[in-house]
Amino acid sequence: MKKFLKALGLLMVLVFLFGVGYYFLNNEKLPEGNKGKEADALAIKMFNALNHEVFENTEVIEWDFRGTNHYKWYKQQNKVEVVLGEEKIILNLKNTSKSKASSPKLIQKAIDNFNNDSFWLVAPYKIFDKGTERAIVKYEGKDALLVTYTSGGSTPGDSYLWILNDKFFPVAYKMWTSIIPIGGVSATWSDWKTTEAGLKLPTKHKLSLFGLELDMGDVKAYNKEANKLADKILAAIKHEAYQKTKFIEWSFGGRRSFKWNKKENIVDVSWEDFRVNLYPQEIDKSTVYFEGEKQEDTDEKIVKRAWDIFNNDSFWLVAPHKLYDKGVIRNIVDVEGKDALKVTYTSGGTTPGDAYVWILDSTYVPKSYKMYLKNGRMNGTPATWEGWITTESGTLLPTNHSFSNGGQLSMGEVKAYN
Repeated sequence: MKKFLKALGLLMVLVFLFGVGYYFLNNEKLPEGNKGKEADALAIKMFNALNHEVFENTEVIEWDFRGTNHYKWYKQQNKVEVVLGEEKIILNLKNTSKSKASSPKLIQKAIDNFNNDSFWLVAPYKIFDKGTERAIVKYEGKDALLVTYTSGGSTPGDSYLWILNDKFFPVAYKMWTSIIPIGGVSATWSDWKTTEAGLKLPTKHKLSLFGLELDMGDVKAYNKEANKLADKILAAIKHEAYQKTKFIEWSFGGRRSFKWNKKENIVDVSWEDFRVNLYPQEIDKSTVYFEGEKQEDTDEKIVKRAWDIFNNDSFWLVAPHKLYDKGVIRNIVDVEGKDALKVTYTSGGTTPGDAYVWILDSTYVPKSYKMYLKNGRMNGTPATWEGWITTESGTLLPTNHSFSNGGQLSMGEVKAYN
């Protein structure tokens, strides 16, 4: 027994010495940085890289934390469904007294867990929260952003040094927190997922502390109410018939004309003396005709011109049918006291990043939109969507657009058939 106690004592001493050694080898002092406009400017660049506006508009976020805590956050309503083991808690973040659980202690536990577990999911979006201070710190020769939380959450006083890549996107941070006795422990922010809502969220983190890993589970973010509104628009314009439509014909301001074999995705694009038999998905198969004669040597510039024309001119005809295209983010916005649908194109086409706010009539048919182009040329510029017709194939398409300067854009004799 004495030998066992002696061995146990020796083991405890060794563990203690290892812990002391590990602390002194790995503990880092909280760096000092420069606060002020330059720090805030760096933080804004980080916000822009994250597309912070998407986070602000997201309706629902779901995730797990290490496979034990489960969350469904109704962000716009300030409510969270929290599952801890077999216990389910409904948190009211705006008024915690209205939260529901089997005991008050469980509510507080859920609050503490949510504060911690949500931070590991959305911390990059919280760098301008109330009670935060920002400073620029030089880290490995580059600017890094030090964020200190002076109030709020469950552990005010914690600091995080965000490491950014060349595009100002966060890839890691170093921590100085009350729950970790060693300063400067790092964690990766590299396993990102782009969710249905367009929001970028991490799926796991790797810590420098003993190689720990935090799994965020099946991360989701979506806009349930915006999707419902989009569905109403598609029903109103007979989108199901559009999907089955094989051929569409129209013109654009009397300057260009189109015959689109939608089923095969081949388009005849005609303007001036040119006609291009365009294959949008297999551009090398396209052929060029000049004054009715097929050109043996296909001019790539003319094909590219036809591709650009088709992307632009078809958008003015079928944009309301593209609400669920790949890379599209849908949000509800208020326009004069009524719900409107904001659609942002993050990829595809010729100008990814453009956004359009659809204003609807009483039957959910689009009557106009406001344009917000990424290049800044339009910032809320309105255009009508009018002269809707029910085509032979059964889908609805517009025949005319009007602009605030009095201009008109005719789509010509619009046809859609099978």
